[in-house]
Amino acid sequence: MEPKQIIDLLTSYVTKERMSTLNRVLDERTRYISVVLEDIFQNHNASAVLRSCDCFGIQNVNFIENRYSYMENKDVAMGSSQWLSIKRFNQKENNTLDAINAMRNEGYRIVATTPHTNDVLIKDLDLTKGKIALFFGSEKPGLSDIVMDNADEFVRIPMYGFTESFNISVSAALCLYELTSKLRNSDIDWHLSSDERTELLAQWMKLSARSAEGLIKEYEKRGKIG
Repeated sequence: MEPKQIIDLLTSYVTKERMSTLNRVLDERTRYISVVLEDIFQNHNASAVLRSCDCFGIQNVNFIENRYSYMENKDVAMGSSQWLSIKRFNQKENNTLDAINAMRNEGYRIVATTPHTNDVLIKDLDLTKGKIALFFGSEKPGLSDIVMDNADEFVRIPMYGFTESFNISVSAALCLYELTSKLRNSDIDWHLSSDERTELLAQWMKLSARSAEGLIKEYEKRGKIG
């Protein structure tokens, strides 16, 4: 079924209050910023990043799974993953370059979150230059050389203590707060397109309506009979 057909079919099975919530969240969703997590081996950290992405309105999250595969920690993620568009790069021994190329093909700038000689503070990252794919590295080694060699830009979070880095989930939350605040106060058109919004609304209504899959199968069955 097409997304619009799903919406029409399920509208009467979703409460007005729920529909209001779905549309309110869609109003704030963006794909202008995409998050990419490379080889995160502590699942509670990755799950916390998903939760932050949902809270800050980031729709797309990408996992690069070279040595480690992500398994959701449900107590941390709090159901956030079902509302996000998640893609996994895990078909090869090293999937990092595939992820970078995929992001570039979608029009994203590759932005590495790590101290570097050519870095800028996260608050100074220029969002007007186009969409960004924000890369976060593994807990101990950080981002791989492949990301570092192929990144378009580098950003860092200011720190004033003895510790050299933030926990990855904290880093992601700080970066996303800074960037989404800046984005929402800009003249950039960061909202979802009409087609993107319709597609997501259909997906979310399927999650919100009781027995949605059964209703859809029955509708399709009737269509074939007719």
